[in-house]
Amino acid sequence: MEASAKLSSVRLSPRKTRLVVDLVRGKQIQDALNILRFSPQPSAKLISKLLSSAVANAEQKGASDVDRLFVKAITVDGGAVMKRFLPRAMGRASKIRKPTSHISVVLAEKK
Repeated sequence: MEASAKLSSVRLSPRKTRLVVDLVRGKQIQDALNILRFSPQPSAKLISKLLSSAVANAEQKGASDVDRLFVKAITVDGGAVMKRFLPRAMGRASKIRKPTSHISVVLAEKK
């Protein structure tokens, strides 16, 4: 049985978020949460909350044993980019890009 959770339009760069996601892909759920708890990146806290939400979804669906869950798939896709401008010297302006991410998680039971 599979359970999933999604997080859309998070104000984090997809490139930086993928570095954290790669640490937990394929791991048991307890191992993944421990890795994220001690990870210093800001995206680790949001991914941890997303994994907890996916575990709660699995319990709601009627998973037989939550301890046997593992991260089957976790992806980070780029979302909309907010574009801002910052005034610079001599009447110029520089562009500031504020990227967003869409994160999705799929958990499955190990047999």
